Amino acid sequence: MSKNNLVANAALTGIVALGLVAVSSSAIAGKPGMEKCMGIAKAGQNDCGTSKHACAGMAKEDGGAEEWLYIPEGTCNKIVGGTIKPEKKKAK
Repeated sequence: MSKNNLVANAALTGIVALGLVAVSSSAIAGKPGMEKCMGIAKAGQNDCGTSKHACAGMAKEDGGAEEWLYIPEGTCNKIVGGTIKPEKKKAK
């Protein structure tokens, strides 16, 4: 491979990697019209960390009080055991 091809491939790989990071971080941040519902996640199916662990998919039990999932707004209160997770207030 020539130097030009190597540089072009490296640039393209970097652009693809940045795109994947942007997509994955927006998925974690939630989407409009969705809410965090606590107490309904099955073991290993939670969407994000809690005070007990730092990552998605690490719930140890079904229906853990801190474990949560993103679900459509208005749905959580209709699920037995579901509680809407309060959003953290941003510091001024």
